[in-house]
Order: sequence, then C-alpha cells, then structure tokens
Amino acid sequence: QVPLVESGGGLVQAGGSLRLSCIASGTISRIIFSISTMGWYRQAPGKQRESVANITGRGSTTYDDSVKGRFTISRDNAKNTVYLQMNSLKPTDTAVYYCRILVGNVEHWGQGTLVTVSS
Repeated sequence: QVPLVESGGGLVQAGGSLRLSCIASGTISRIIFSISTMGWYRQAPGKQRESVANITGRGSTTYDDSVKGRFTISRDNAKNTVYLQMNSLKPTDTAVYYCRILVGNVEHWGQGTLVTVSS
C-alpha cells in the first residue's frame, strides 16, 4: 500500500482557483515514484468517479475535455508530490478529488479532498 495524502480542497467562488497537492508517503522510493503514472480523479454526488488528469513518469499529460485549458497537472519527483492547478473553476467542478498512483499494475488511492465551487 502506498499512502497518498491529498490537500488543498475547499470552497471557492466560480471563476476562482485552487491548487491541490498529493504526497506519496516515504514508504515509496523517489525512484519508484518518478517512474509511476500519477492521476487526479473526481467524483461528484450521485455520479461515477471520472478521470480528470494524468501525468506519466516522463511528464506526458492527458486531460479530460471538460478541464482542458483550465486545469494543469504537474509533479515534483524530489518531493514525491503531484499537483493539480485548477483555474476558472465552475460549479460543475464540485466533487471529491482523489489522487491515484499506478505502481506497475497496482493502483493506490488517496482519501480525497472536497472541492466546492459556488455560483
């Protein structure tokens, strides 16, 4: 198990910004972290969990169409941390945001951080 701890969620008005962080605990080596794909997912009330953004160990990124141009995923391998910068937030972005790491073929999840965007 790779403990992941998300932070940075909160309440923001539409049009505002938030930056989420996800730290993988010290039980995972920096080498393993640096080659692992990291991702942010979200789950809105009554909906299934969906992928928001992913970043490979090489730094290649993918985004869901709903967040392209507004969200940016990045990573700091020296800190075992992945970030999600969220700009121009919309009420439809309201959800619990989860961090995921894929180590080999095994995925590990954080507990989530709530993002609420008011209109």
